[in-house]
Amino acid sequence: MSFFLSMLIALCLDRLIGWPDQLYRNFSHPVVGIGALISTADQILNRDNWPAAVRKIAGVFFLLVIMTGLYLVCRLIVSGIPSGWAGIGLTAVLAWPFLAAKSLSDHVQAVAVNLQAGDLPAAREAVSMIVGRNSEQLDQNAIARAAVESLAENTSDGVTAPLFWGVLFGLPGLVVYKAINTADSMIGYRTKKYQAFGWAAARLDDLVNLIPARLTGLMYVLLARAPVHALTVMVKDAPRHRSPNAGWPESAVASALGIRLSGPRLYNGVASSDPWLNKAGRDPGPQDITAALQLYRRLLWVVSLLLLSGTVCLFLAEKGANL
Repeated sequence: MSFFLSMLIALCLDRLIGWPDQLYRNFSHPVVGIGALISTADQILNRDNWPAAVRKIAGVFFLLVIMTGLYLVCRLIVSGIPSGWAGIGLTAVLAWPFLAAKSLSDHVQAVAVNLQAGDLPAAREAVSMIVGRNSEQLDQNAIARAAVESLAENTSDGVTAPLFWGVLFGLPGLVVYKAINTADSMIGYRTKKYQAFGWAAARLDDLVNLIPARLTGLMYVLLARAPVHALTVMVKDAPRHRSPNAGWPESAVASALGIRLSGPRLYNGVASSDPWLNKAGRDPGPQDITAALQLYRRLLWVVSLLLLSGTVCLFLAEKGANL
């Protein structure tokens, strides 16, 4: 019961208050600390004059070290957490910073507000905060497409996946997952600089998101007005995406909203001719960002209900075992 309930409380905290600015100013953020470790390792171990094979080994070594270190720290913290309701609450508070439900919503909402106001430069700046593609030349439709794609993909990366691993393995599972995902977002690129050093981070991130991404896509499908059609589009189009995971929630959202996503774009300065997801759909506009956010909030209620159901089921099972 404890992991389900702790993750539910953590999600509620994140949805209500996120990570307040005052906390960030005074204490920064745990993921920023993880990012600093990754950046330091990148500077030390990812040398341009080293052969690709050596940099790949260095990337594997670094990832194993940071995962092991964070796991051991979390195990040490967990060993000092009391049992019972106090432990459940404390675990929830410790897990809370590693979720991004409110942050994701706020960042995507900022794109929608600027687009609806007709302020393309501000909208481009806002969308550049949540995507890796070149946003300088994006028009209104491309900005909306980028925002909806980011919302769909990061529903898994920022909400579903950390909760999934938190439910299974508690605080250590959640934190180690977040470290893998952060490493992938920083060094998991197919560029000359990171193709070798970031190989392990990218492949491991693919693995740990395999189930959560598909669960996220399925939840979006079930929330669509035409779930059978949405499921058909997702199953057909998701495998065409360059990512083994992102295509599942993205194609589900595209079908649910009647829009097309993915397609050609500049990603980190490199031209990409990705296939369309839900190709028959229309190009998204500002109103589709708002619709996607509404769908996202409904999904958060579904996730909350699932966590509550898990809590109740385990509670009843424990009661039955004690009879």
